[in-house]
Amino acid sequence: MPHTSDATQAPPPTIQDDGQLFQDPRSAALLERIGQVAPSDASVLVMGETGTGKEVVARRLHAESRRQAGPFVAVNCGAFSPTLVEAELFGHEKGAFTGAFSAKAGWFEAANGGTLFLDEIGELPPAMQVKLLRVLQEREVTRLGARVPTPIDVRVIAATNVRLEDAVAAGQFREDLYYRLRVVALEVPALRERPGDILPLARRFVDEYRRRLRYGEVVVEPAAERRLLGHPWPGNVRELENVIHHALLVCRGNVLRVEDLRLREPSAPATAAPPGGSSGLDALNLALQALFEGGQDDLFEYIENTVMRAAFEFCDGNQVQAARLLGISRNVMRARLIRMGAISALR
Repeated sequence: MPHTSDATQAPPPTIQDDGQLFQDPRSAALLERIGQVAPSDASVLVMGETGTGKEVVARRLHAESRRQAGPFVAVNCGAFSPTLVEAELFGHEKGAFTGAFSAKAGWFEAANGGTLFLDEIGELPPAMQVKLLRVLQEREVTRLGARVPTPIDVRVIAATNVRLEDAVAAGQFREDLYYRLRVVALEVPALRERPGDILPLARRFVDEYRRRLRYGEVVVEPAAERRLLGHPWPGNVRELENVIHHALLVCRGNVLRVEDLRLREPSAPATAAPPGGSSGLDALNLALQALFEGGQDDLFEYIENTVMRAAFEFCDGNQVQAARLLGISRNVMRARLIRMGAISALR
């Protein structure tokens, strides 16, 4: 039976894969790798920064697999409620808990015969990691409140924007589950690392949003294209989409100009700094040199703890924001803060 939930099922990405993501040589290499592994039923772990297009890669894997006629179900593990996560993934029977007025299939059953895409897999609670591992091994799910398991035929593709190896080392992600998911590993490069994709994607977004806004043809000035190519895109494809959407809302005469992009001017190179000045990285290197010369014990742990604490304070005690700032999972951030005594284990 179909299963939908606004809280956990991710909306389809704006860019539906028609090759627009794969113009740059690095993307072309990724596309070739996708073609090699898509026909199998092997689990795939898709890695990359937030906004790089990991779901587009997952959909491409599904489209080129023998399961293409089956469902593709995308689920955001980071949006699960801890109290309902089991029921969401595996389903529940009527009366299994307060408010369960009827039986409902979980995401695994919804994806039966197709592909289940588990985004932000690193945010899955430890207790659920054990149960997910069992499902992957046994190929069956047991609904909450049920005694008889239900066989399932699902290919699992997981995605993460953090290093799961660090979460494994911190004891926050099961090593056996990590290797079960990582039969095939695909790395999606950041947009700044594949500049050949920037203009094709920009043109695709221009076409998409001009149609939504009921505009005629839109001309992108060459200077605006150069500005797009010169931007570092820390938010990756998602940032590019938002920039183009906003530019079309404010542009005049169906001509997209540099000023419509509202992008910050590129920072001046470090060599242009005034004499005696230094960048943040220069200052950090000097501080590290002093620490190295000091011969402090457990230096690496001291530096890591200092970085963790500084990020936590910079984000005003918000663990999620601090973890995102450092490119790690919230579970890893929390474990380190507890070990340092920065927060209570009950927090």
